[in-house]
Amino acid sequence: QVQLVETGGGLVQTGKSLRLSCIASGRTSSSHYTGWFRQAPGKEREFVSAISWNGAHTAYPDSVKGRFSISRDNAKNTVYLQMNRLKPEDTAVYYCAASGVASESGIGLGSTDYSYWGQGTQVTVSS
Repeated sequence: QVQLVETGGGLVQTGKSLRLSCIASGRTSSSHYTGWFRQAPGKEREFVSAISWNGAHTAYPDSVKGRFSISRDNAKNTVYLQMNRLKPEDTAVYYCAASGVASESGIGLGSTDYSYWGQGTQVTVSS
């Protein structure tokens, strides 16, 4: 089992930045790829970013490409999501997720690719 805890959410103004952290504990010796998803009120959960265990591969949807950046520090069992030039439409609960299969270079783009989920952290961007 892998436990995930997200931190770093909060209330910011349009154009500002936030950095989210996802700290893993438990069975962290396996090579899990990690993703970020978000869910706004009344909307479906959507993919935000993903990174392979070795950090060689990342992915972003067009809605955040060029503004968000994912990275990881495996020595600290932590994955980061740097969010720049935030917009009101980025307002959502952000969830960290880790794969249930071990893969050093794999990556997942859909929620069904992930087995472990954090509780989420609220990000609110005011206009």
